[in-house]
Amino acid sequence: MEWIEVFVSVSQMGLEPVAGVMYACGLTGLMIHDASEFQEFLENPNRDWDYVADELVEEKSELETGITFFVRDNVYGKEQLVQVQSALKMLIATETELDLGTLETKIKNVAEEDWANNWKKYFKPFPVGEKIMIRPSWEELTAPPDKVVLKIDPGHIFGTGTHETTQLCMELIEEFVQKEDMVLDIGCGSGILSIAALLLEAKEADAVDIDPNAIQIAYENSDMNDIPRETYHVKSGNILEDEALHQSYSGKKYDMVVANIVADIIIALTKQVPDYIKDGGIFLCSGIITERKEDVLAGLAAGGFAVVDIKEKGNWVAIATRYKG
Repeated sequence: MEWIEVFVSVSQMGLEPVAGVMYACGLTGLMIHDASEFQEFLENPNRDWDYVADELVEEKSELETGITFFVRDNVYGKEQLVQVQSALKMLIATETELDLGTLETKIKNVAEEDWANNWKKYFKPFPVGEKIMIRPSWEELTAPPDKVVLKIDPGHIFGTGTHETTQLCMELIEEFVQKEDMVLDIGCGSGILSIAALLLEAKEADAVDIDPNAIQIAYENSDMNDIPRETYHVKSGNILEDEALHQSYSGKKYDMVVANIVADIIIALTKQVPDYIKDGGIFLCSGIITERKEDVLAGLAAGGFAVVDIKEKGNWVAIATRYKG
């Protein structure tokens, strides 16, 4: 298995919160680069070493502060990288008082434009749950499956269906969505979850994502699946911070609200989702690493949500709840 090295440029102040986001996305083995630490070492008169090689000084002097991590050179690695990028955008939107740095992502050891397309050769049609078949837009099925076919082209937005968090959430949608349901998809990415709900006969779906590119990509995917624009509506913005956006969904009383994000955002949403969901409605949340499961469960309980199902895969957890008011 080949690995791709990824570097994110971060300010010294941003190292801790950005590393926290990466851990929340399931990354481990982060390499933290703090350019100031080596400079402090050189300037410390009490340092233990009398001699430091010129080559090392030159190398470290050019060191950029940031974080390095590795993803697999396949479709899952691409999905994981896009998940991190989406989570970083949410961090920027919520931590407006912090100078996090540029958060520019650089792919090393391979041309970024090549890797952006090469992963597609690994992305083939595959089933999710009992009723859904995911089909990349550039692939053909040899025979019609006895399932709903969901065609998807994620572009540079999270949501191919290969990531455990997406699969877990789709399995819960399959379990709980009802014909004629109204669905709200928070953090929609490619639109894969809300589109799945509509293909499984939900009546209408609203979707929102902090990345403005999600609007075009989600609509392209819904069009590809012959979903009329009258039943699918996509917006962009920070639903936790933008009062006007929040009010546009408040009071609609959806039958199902879906959020495949990260634990901290889900916990924050437990205070807002009651404005969006009807009594007895279903709130599905995913994107939760195992270590944060109890934190999310506590937040859900405090928000008036009763757990009706929990699914786990790998190090990820998805939770289905019913709102009790």
